[in-house]
Amino acid sequence: MHSTAVAKDSTLPDAACEALCRAQYSRVLQLCRFLLVDRAEAEETAQDVFLKLVRQWQGDVQILSWEAWLTRVTVNACRDRQRSAWWKWWRRGGRAAQELELPSLQPNPEEHALSREQQQHVWLRFRALSSRQREVFVLRRLEGLSSEEVAAVLGLSSGSVKRHLFLALRHLQKALGDLS
Repeated sequence: MHSTAVAKDSTLPDAACEALCRAQYSRVLQLCRFLLVDRAEAEETAQDVFLKLVRQWQGDVQILSWEAWLTRVTVNACRDRQRSAWWKWWRRGGRAAQELELPSLQPNPEEHALSREQQQHVWLRFRALSSRQREVFVLRRLEGLSSEEVAAVLGLSSGSVKRHLFLALRHLQKALGDLS
């Protein structure tokens, strides 16, 4: 996993915690947006994650890797949001999230090449992945975690991670093939 150079310092807990939040906010928000699809839900969930971080920071528990902790808490918070009764009601109501742009800090060549229609087609295919495939794809391909790290975060075997990633990639490749 990547390492964030923020050490817990008992003399300046608020400044160090704030620095950690600033360093990780865009990554956590992007992870929430991919897992939840809806921008507003992602923003609320990311805020919840950082509230948990502040509470954990103020506790006596030592965290070896705040980045790994944030990834695990973010995935679990997204799962909790999806399982909530409100989420189920909202999804049944037929309101479809209209994400036309893939979230990123800077545009990449693929984003420049895809038209809005193509982006929408790929985004629809991405949303059609099972939640487990979406989690594995985002953590493995977008977050850059190893199969073993993804397995640890999601509580799966490494083989299961590889199987879910294969299925997700095959589904998304079909979406790209449909565009040609």
